[in-house]
Amino acid sequence: MVMLGFLFGRDESTAEEKIAKAFEVIFFFALVPSAISFYSFYYFLFPKLFSKKKYLLTIVIGLIISYIAGVIGYYCVMQLNDGAPCGTKQEQGNIFIGVTLFIGFIAFISGIIALVIRGFITWFEEVKQREALTQKNHEMEMALIKSQLDPHFLFNTINNIDVLILKDANKASDYLNHLSDIMRFMLFEAKTEEIPLSKEIEYIHKYIALQRIRTSNELYVDFKIKGVVDTRTIAPMVFVPFIENAFKHTNNKKIENAIAIEVEIKEKETVFKCTNKFDATRGSNQESHGLGNVLIKKRLNLIYPASHMLKLTKESQSFSVFLSISHE
Repeated sequence: MVMLGFLFGRDESTAEEKIAKAFEVIFFFALVPSAISFYSFYYFLFPKLFSKKKYLLTIVIGLIISYIAGVIGYYCVMQLNDGAPCGTKQEQGNIFIGVTLFIGFIAFISGIIALVIRGFITWFEEVKQREALTQKNHEMEMALIKSQLDPHFLFNTINNIDVLILKDANKASDYLNHLSDIMRFMLFEAKTEEIPLSKEIEYIHKYIALQRIRTSNELYVDFKIKGVVDTRTIAPMVFVPFIENAFKHTNNKKIENAIAIEVEIKEKETVFKCTNKFDATRGSNQESHGLGNVLIKKRLNLIYPASHMLKLTKESQSFSVFLSISHE
């Protein structure tokens, strides 16, 4: 209050003018700086720094923002007093420091409140998202199990292995182990939230191996890994559904590179590409059959809401999938 006395000196205005002036002082002294700090903390500091656990930098920049808000509040109040507080220059300097710090402190408290509110809202949204993700994962899991463990797939695979036993028992045994590993992966490992990327790639290798025995065309599938498979993790069954759909809709197993699959491992990104050729005259409609792309998209949006890019491209005789997942 002493500072305000220096700011305005002796006030000889009427009661109505004093009340109006008091509201103006409250508005510029507290509300405007608090609003500046609140929205800066809410929309800038929380998503850019605080949510990324850069707490010290959040405090430093938060204090700077709050003090700037205090300076703005000070000069707004000064406009009510014709631009300068009462007293000597030294007193005016002390008043400037004291008032701006005080207003900045109020603004900083408003900023902390903004962080608490934004944090609570974010936490609540994450809880809802986890619940939705659990439900979608369950749906995805069931759909994948039905797709992968389809009786026709099992029958064809086992029948092919049975035929192979007479030709090469050791190779048949290897394929049987592949099938066992795939079933084990689907029923147990795919239930976790994340798995090593190497596990996903291992599954793809075994799945492709089982599909290869259904054709004599050695160039039927082209599968490439670019980069080094490091220790990074990924949600299970992210790439596999696209590969399964590619095999389902490739209706000519005699052409070379009927299916081209590539996993590129970059420093902070994993890129998956899958292209399959099909004969349009046979009525293949890859966008609407197989494991639904709508379900796959929903799952990706839940798992990687702001860190993935999915592009599906259908041409006259080919269907392509491009999926990029950021690991930052």
